Amino acid sequence: MTGGPLVGLRVIDAATLAAGPLVATWLGEHGAEVIKIEQPDGGDPLRQWGAQKDGVGLMWKSLGRNKKCVTLNLRLEAGRDLLRELARTADVVVLNLRPSTLRRWGLDYAGFHALNPKLVMVHITGFGAGGPKSDRPGFGTLGEAMSGFAHLTGSPDGPPTLPSFMLADGVAALNATYAVMMALYHRDVHGADGQLIDLNLIEPLARLIEQPVLTHDQLGTVPGRTGNRWDISAPRNTYLTKDGHWLAMSGSAPTIAMRALRAVGRPELTTDPRFAEAQQRLRNAPQIDAVMAEWIGQHTLEDAMAVFEEAEVAAAPVYDAEQLLADPQLQARGVYPTLPDPQLGSMRVQAPVPRF
Repeated sequence: MTGGPLVGLRVIDAATLAAGPLVATWLGEHGAEVIKIEQPDGGDPLRQWGAQKDGVGLMWKSLGRNKKCVTLNLRLEAGRDLLRELARTADVVVLNLRPSTLRRWGLDYAGFHALNPKLVMVHITGFGAGGPKSDRPGFGTLGEAMSGFAHLTGSPDGPPTLPSFMLADGVAALNATYAVMMALYHRDVHGADGQLIDLNLIEPLARLIEQPVLTHDQLGTVPGRTGNRWDISAPRNTYLTKDGHWLAMSGSAPTIAMRALRAVGRPELTTDPRFAEAQQRLRNAPQIDAVMAEWIGQHTLEDAMAVFEEAEVAAAPVYDAEQLLADPQLQARGVYPTLPDPQLGSMRVQAPVPRF
């Protein structure tokens, strides 16, 4: 990056795997100078993650963008001294070592603060500082399990379901990124020192899944898996079309739910108390699902979407990656530009999400 709102910010990415490096990736997308610290003999394990082309990790190509990669052996005191020297001139340092390792290696916040009082340190671990589990190893899979996500995801008669992407790491990284900006605002606008940002892989995702906690706390019940349904909205599901495609629909707003019923030729249900009133509609969600499934199953995806778009119903095709890249709305916004790459020739990666 040669421009952006974060030009002039120096970030030391000394973390590995997903959550910590993602913070640095997003800061780098908006102009920050990112120095990526990798261990000798292979570098960040992210380089070996997922699909490879000619031995080049495709996930790494995205997460490693806009970073200046160097190696430091943090297992040696000389390597740790070099990291401390880099931190003297940095604004942000990102680490994900266990708390005991930070203390043993002299890389805890107190040490960095003594060298550079203005430094913001991000420390992302599996369980967070403090508590009996603080020093245990943890990955996003554990966060997805312990946050309640897996318990809620999947069919009612099936097992808890884990995501096939780095959900907990990504949500933690988003929280950490906005926390960095708050800490920098506090430092630069209010003339304060930097500070430590302590995050784990459980709490950010659990914050998004708070409703079961509220329900249990106040009603004494534990919500379970409901497939693609959700007990705050009806209709809300995926439906199979006549030509074998899937279509997703959400009736989160009552007006949208009424439009959906009228669009499928059932206007009489919009005045039926079982479906017109929000709480009653939730109690009768299976009946609404059956109405939607029957109508959508009699139409092709193209025809169903034409009806729903005309009626301003919140519906969308379920995309795979090929369809996502071909979507005219995303193409018009330039979401997936093709960029030159010295190893792969060229590749498409997703552009920065916020537009300034």
